[in-house]
Amino acid sequence: MNISRNEIDDLNSVLKIVIEKNDYEERVEKTLRDYRRKARIDGFRPGKVPFGLISKMYRKPVLVEEVNNILNEVLTKYIVDEKLNILGEPLPSETNPKEIDWDNDTSFEFMVDIALSPDFDVQVSSKDKFTFYQIKVDDKIRNEYTDRYASRLGSLKEIDASDETSVIRADVSQVDKEGNVIENGIRVEDATITIANIRDEKIRKRFTGLKTGNELTVNLKKAFSDNAVTAAVLKIKTEEVELINNEFKITVKSVSRFEKAEINQDFYDKLFGKDVVKTEDEFNSRIDEIIHSELSRDSEYKLRLDIREYYIARFRKNLPEGFLKRWLFEANRKKYSKEQIEKDFDHFLEDLKWQLIKDKIGTANNLKVTDEELLEYAKGFARMQFSQYYGVSDFPDDHLANYASELLKKDEERRKLAERKFEEKIIDFIRKTAKLDHKQISYEKFNKLLEK
Repeated sequence: MNISRNEIDDLNSVLKIVIEKNDYEERVEKTLRDYRRKARIDGFRPGKVPFGLISKMYRKPVLVEEVNNILNEVLTKYIVDEKLNILGEPLPSETNPKEIDWDNDTSFEFMVDIALSPDFDVQVSSKDKFTFYQIKVDDKIRNEYTDRYASRLGSLKEIDASDETSVIRADVSQVDKEGNVIENGIRVEDATITIANIRDEKIRKRFTGLKTGNELTVNLKKAFSDNAVTAAVLKIKTEEVELINNEFKITVKSVSRFEKAEINQDFYDKLFGKDVVKTEDEFNSRIDEIIHSELSRDSEYKLRLDIREYYIARFRKNLPEGFLKRWLFEANRKKYSKEQIEKDFDHFLEDLKWQLIKDKIGTANNLKVTDEELLEYAKGFARMQFSQYYGVSDFPDDHLANYASELLKKDEERRKLAERKFEEKIIDFIRKTAKLDHKQISYEKFNKLLEK
């Protein structure tokens, strides 16, 4: 077995790997003997099939598999031994392709392209300056949050006649051209129709001024112009809406309007618990705490964006773009075309640069994610999911740990969580090492900064 390297330039090399018969023959023979032991072929007792017959039937696919296994092992060992920091994965050489005759060759030569990460350094020091934007809580934000909670705790109140903000509860029946209810047509009792969802202006006006007991006949598909909304009202599948050409008779059973919750003690109790908040000042104090907590996440997000942008802008090394485009296409052949890869390539390069920068900072400062840290991070991720999707905030710790452990057994999930935790450690290190100026800013100005 022999491997040699031809450097095309600082970032690209071609590896030549020659695999001889004595490198693979013993492995091929062993695999064929295992085949013979397990083979079930008519006319022969188990384990007694002639080796020559087994070899004739299976030698070529076994040879291909074993030689490729050796090739991968040799490549991996060479890259590790030579401490090559490669980008992507090795690819069959594009400029020096080698045809292989598996039927007649006994020595196999492979030419493989590899791309290397450029040599660079990243210094993190107090000379690096970042701004941490603290969003000021003013009456406008406080009122927006209060209004949001009032809407969340609001309810429908019955009214006499509908307007364009009303919700109608009605019986809905499919009718024929003469306006007669179709015996086997679609019928829905207590259907909910939100007038604001009606896009056709003329039909929407027909729904205003309705009272309990009123009837009207309309084309609901035309009214909503959205199959998903129509399907929800008629309680059918979205794709079934296309099959409907009939109008529907609407019999109003009640008319309601959504009203926000009144800001009173009952509102405080529903939001924070019985008698936890009793005065307007206490309520405003609690709201401010919530706002500060949520806005601080926005501030942290902005800081991470600024840190990333700062170091990427200082990464002035070239990357093996031609190889990377090839590798992306080969790795995602079934997902993305060459045109799509070309279109998104600049974003990919930024992500790659940031990954290289993080790895360099982590290596230089011995920043690693331990198993214990990863488990705690996974538990926090699981807790957030339970809170977000199921409204559960006090999930038992042992159950949370079990869920997190199962999550980390999935390779892809473990990789994603480890990457997030590693970036978190890198950002934390930069925060503590660089100079961080705190600046108060209005919410409006902060949003404009994010839009840039």
